[in-house]
Order: sequence, then structure tokens, then C-alpha cells
Amino acid sequence: MAAKKVSAKARAAARKQRDKWKMKRWYTIRAPRHPWDFKSIGETLGESDEHIVGRIYQMTLQEFNGDFTKMHVILKFRVKECVGQDALTTFIGHHHQTDHTRRQIRRYRGKIDDVIDVVTTDGYLVRLKPLTITQKRVQTSVKQAMRLKAREVMIGFASKNTYSKLQESILGGELEEEISKAIKPIYPIRSISIRKSQLLQEGVISESGPTLDEIHATEERQESELKAKKAAAIAAAMEDEEEESDDSPSILDAAEALEPESEKAKVVETTEKEVAEVETTEAESSDESVDYSSMTVAELKELLKAAGKPVSGKKSELIERLNA
Repeated sequence: MAAKKVSAKARAAARKQRDKWKMKRWYTIRAPRHPWDFKSIGETLGESDEHIVGRIYQMTLQEFNGDFTKMHVILKFRVKECVGQDALTTFIGHHHQTDHTRRQIRRYRGKIDDVIDVVTTDGYLVRLKPLTITQKRVQTSVKQAMRLKAREVMIGFASKNTYSKLQESILGGELEEEISKAIKPIYPIRSISIRKSQLLQEGVISESGPTLDEIHATEERQESELKAKKAAAIAAAMEDEEEESDDSPSILDAAEALEPESEKAKVVETTEKEVAEVETTEAESSDESVDYSSMTVAELKELLKAAGKPVSGKKSELIERLNA
């Protein structure tokens, strides 16, 4: 009895339990408003806004902007709030894949690492980790001089620009070019890169750029235009196919068109001659095939009258006249 009671309770609890998968819904992950204009970068599944806020979404820079040469750069976005079905994010940093960094380092080359904390004009605190590879091994004093020069360039660049501009310069290579120009006079370098960035503290959030409603309207307009273009292309293709099927000549028409006029006349004359010969042959064969002996005298006289011949005499004479 106890076992039956437990099973009954378990069944009742199972009926009351909700299906969590049916409660989940899709959220569109969007990049920050500035400078990426709420660009759609992915989708995620969750039960409610509380489950989505705080998630970290990673993607390659190639997937973000289509640059194939940046497929080793990993971007990181953190969801900070949800507005309807949109999950708005903050760019919290990037890093290079480990195997790509290892390929840059070879024997008899110099490697210069550093960790620098910079503050932008809008109050964002960012940690940058540059990596410099020289053509040959260098002394420690030279490394120190190059490290200090690169640090000055990065701190000065960040102090004159906003966090959004810093993002663009890091991902686009502008900051790396500035550092390269500054340290090349000290010693020739092979490559320089900001291998990692990390957002430590947020500052003043910029309100510039289009609103989320404007982005939705733009996306809907682009989608409708794309559908209209596809429909027009399909309709044009179908019309072309119908015109080709109507205008295309048959095989016999094409063969006749290729024949010259003289050949056509010869064919017509030959055909008329053949028809006349066939009719004459059929008439002769029909006359020869008639059995006059089986016919009566009256029938034979009717045939002679039709042929305009004399009808007097015996049956044998009548037959002879018809065969003559």
C-alpha cells in the first residue's frame, strides 16, 4: 500500500511539473550601440531575462566583420540587459588564439611582453597586453626601452580617445601601427600585436548612434527589399523560360529552314512524280486483277458501254474487248 501511495504522489508531481523547454524562447544577441549600432551577432535560448543577463558570448572577428585574416581573433561580449527579444551586450575584450601566438615565436627571435592599464576619456579602465617580436635576439636594455616606448604610446592614445574608438583601433590595427612607428627606430621588429584586451571597469555609456527601434525598422525594410528582389528575380526567370519555350522552333522546322530553296523545289517535283507513278501503277494493277470470266454477260456489256466499245457478240468476245 505504501508503494502505491508513493507512486501516486510521484505521478501527481510529474503532472504538475512544467516543461522547461516549452518555456524557453530565443533572444537576439546584439553588439553595443556605439560603435557597432546594435549589430546582430547571434542568438541564445533562455527561460527569462534573468537567465540571459550576464552571459558571455564569444565569436571570431572573421564572423563579426568578414575579415578572413582575423580568424584567430576571439571577441567577447557580455549581456548587460534584455529589451524584449533583444539581448544588449558590452564589449569586454578580446584575445588571440594560443596556436597563432606560438607560431609567431621562433628561435633566435626576441619576444617583448607587457601588461598596461589605460583609462579612456569616457572613464573606461582597460587592460592591454601587447606582444612584440623582433627580427633577432636583443639585449634586455633594448627590450626595456621598446617596452617603455610602447607603453607611452598606448597610454597617450587611450587618454585622447573614447572606449569605442579604442575598440576600433585595436581590432582594426590602428593602435598597432602607432606602436610600430614609435619603436622601429629603436630596433627592427618583425610583428607587433595587442594579443589581449580586458575591460576592468565601465565608464560613461555613450548615447550616440541609432536607437533600437530605428535598427528594427531598418532591418525590416532591408528584409522586405530583399524579398521583393528575390520575387522579381524568380518572376523574370520564369518569363524567360516561357519565352524560350514558345520561340524555340521544332526539329522539322529547323531542318526545313536549313534546306535551300532549290532543294525544296526538287523534293516537291520528285514527290509529285512519285505520286503519279503510284496512281498509274495502282490503276493498272486494279485492271489486271479483275476476273471478267466470273462476271455475267450483262455486267460485261455495262463495262463495255462505259468504255465506249461494242457490246455485241459472245461472252469470250466481250472479255477480249475489255482486256484489249
